[in-house]
Amino acid sequence: MNHVAKKTGASAATVLTAGLLVVLAVLTGCTEDEPVVGEKPRAPQYAIRITPQDGVRNVGPDDRIEVRVPSGRLERVEVMRIEDAQQREVPGRIARDGRSWAPHGASGRLAMAAKYSVDVVARDGAGHRSARHATFTTAVPGHQLIGYFKPENRATVGTGMIVSFDFNREVGDRAAVQRAIRITARPAVPVVGHWFGGRRLDFRPARYWKPGTEVTVAVALRDVEAAPGVFGSQQKTVTFRVGRSQVSRVDAARHTMVVRRNGRVVSKLPITAGAPGTDTYNGKMVATEMHDVTRMDGRTVGFGGEYDIKDVPHAIRLTDSGTFLHGNYWASGDVFGSANVSHGCVGLADVKGGNGSTPARWFFDRTLIGDVVEVVNSKDEQVAPDNGLGGWNLSWTRWKEGSALR
Repeated sequence: MNHVAKKTGASAATVLTAGLLVVLAVLTGCTEDEPVVGEKPRAPQYAIRITPQDGVRNVGPDDRIEVRVPSGRLERVEVMRIEDAQQREVPGRIARDGRSWAPHGASGRLAMAAKYSVDVVARDGAGHRSARHATFTTAVPGHQLIGYFKPENRATVGTGMIVSFDFNREVGDRAAVQRAIRITARPAVPVVGHWFGGRRLDFRPARYWKPGTEVTVAVALRDVEAAPGVFGSQQKTVTFRVGRSQVSRVDAARHTMVVRRNGRVVSKLPITAGAPGTDTYNGKMVATEMHDVTRMDGRTVGFGGEYDIKDVPHAIRLTDSGTFLHGNYWASGDVFGSANVSHGCVGLADVKGGNGSTPARWFFDRTLIGDVVEVVNSKDEQVAPDNGLGGWNLSWTRWKEGSALR
């Protein structure tokens, strides 16, 4: 990942959604650079083109979703509509020539006040796979307040899950909005909200959730005046369940990751972390997205053309600013467990295509959204609490100080 981008932390305006594994830059980047330094940017004829473009807001209902490749063939296209912590797939088909995807008939009309995610895998003329992920949001009618939140309804998540709301407008009356959102757990534990600026509100207990906990998120924002003339419209209740506890501790100095399941060590894996100058963040991070394959492009995070890996396997997002724990097939095998060579990510040994019995695949297959990865003994600073779901890096006292209901 980009060390310069890391230092900025995550903006409070970062969109966090339910069901969407939180905003992934279309071309993310963080990887070991030795085999690809000086690599020329990919030829335009192999680009995957998604319309609307990644990150666009206020898309109109009459705009169309379209995916195209000028050459090669689309292998997989998945478009999801996310509303109030529920995902619905947008049906569509790939054209006979494999060059384009479009939604079926009336399903192509976009819903208002919704978030869409688009995941595409394509093969170029030489048979090489390439992936893209994009998100966009549609317009909200009038002066309505909409909270995009996660996790997804009926999801099973890791013990470090934080309930995170991102609002489409600046909230003036934070107390009124926070009061309208009630998080309850069974077995019962105190759950407190913490504001990061005027658009983001996260909820968590004092310590990681106990495995087996059932959590209910009751949103009663309808008619709540969040700011002068701005009213909420959501009235929704969703639930999720906390699965087993999995906390993985990455020691950047020893180049190892110890995986603990329900407190018991189940594996010790050799890793490579951030190289000097692009060190990995210290601190507790939470898995927010998982991709069997994704693209990482240094140009999107300040590294110019140093690397452009279009098929990074087994990628697990840990921060909004671009820290991933991912498979690495391009580094020599002897770096795992002995050297730090990445641009800030944590790398596990893998093979091209990600189909082998590798450490990266083993870990990916045993990870849930909400699992915790804690990095220690890195030479970088501690991850910011609003960078991804980094709120566990605040003490309970400091967390409660961020509540509007003190």
